[in-house]
Amino acid sequence: MIEGLRRSLLLVLLGMNSLLVAPLAIAAELTLDVGSPMTLTTQELLARPDVATIHIPSDVSYRRAMTYQAVPLRSLLGMERIPFDGDLQIVATDGFVTNLPFALLNASGPGAVPWLAIEPLNQPWPKTPNGVATGPFYLVWLNPAASGIMSEQWPFQVAAIRKVAAHTARWPQLAVGDDVPTSSPIRRGQLVFATQCMVCHRMSGAGDATVGPDLNIPRNPTEYFQPWALKAFIRNPQSLRSWPEMRMPGFEQEAVSDTDLDAIIAYLAYMAGQRR
Repeated sequence: MIEGLRRSLLLVLLGMNSLLVAPLAIAAELTLDVGSPMTLTTQELLARPDVATIHIPSDVSYRRAMTYQAVPLRSLLGMERIPFDGDLQIVATDGFVTNLPFALLNASGPGAVPWLAIEPLNQPWPKTPNGVATGPFYLVWLNPAASGIMSEQWPFQVAAIRKVAAHTARWPQLAVGDDVPTSSPIRRGQLVFATQCMVCHRMSGAGDATVGPDLNIPRNPTEYFQPWALKAFIRNPQSLRSWPEMRMPGFEQEAVSDTDLDAIIAYLAYMAGQRR
């Protein structure tokens, strides 16, 4: 009996010891630079007076309804400090870079409203259907359809937010010539490419991301893919080639319509002809 009591006491002590040495969740840090650089922690963001519980009816990453603790992005940034013609650059820990036009963020009326969701300590968000973790910070939108928000404008794993010059000013090589008609799909393709593709890729050296290859140097995909193959690759990369470290996601109809897909390819073909 005494031996049994000793064993029970030993188990209790071991259990208490495991609790004492259990790792505590470490607060994540967000770098914010829209005037004066600063670093904000998870606790600091969750302690803000404007933090709120928001409900996203159709979350792009999770493909279902989600609920978050979040702060309004506009109040966090202090929108008056960002030039109207500038961009907000959002850098993720996985290397993705999203540039959002300031005009989109500051739209008045019934437009889309951006929020920065904050992952609580010791309560991690679930992984997406693709097995991706979205924390510690995630830019989500209320009423996204009102401003035509696209799938790549929901950046997650956010590490830094800073103001930069508009991409049209930073990278003139992305521009379409005045000889291209206003109604040409090339012009639509330029917009969709900048929004959906440049989070990973560069074009003729232009861009911030380094996750994927430059799509015009040394060669443009329209030069080595047949049209049907390029469309299939953009829709579902693994339908043509696959390897363990492959990172490119597919773009379903909800993210890129058939019309926009054709426009992207038209823009790519146009840029191949502009290469010097």
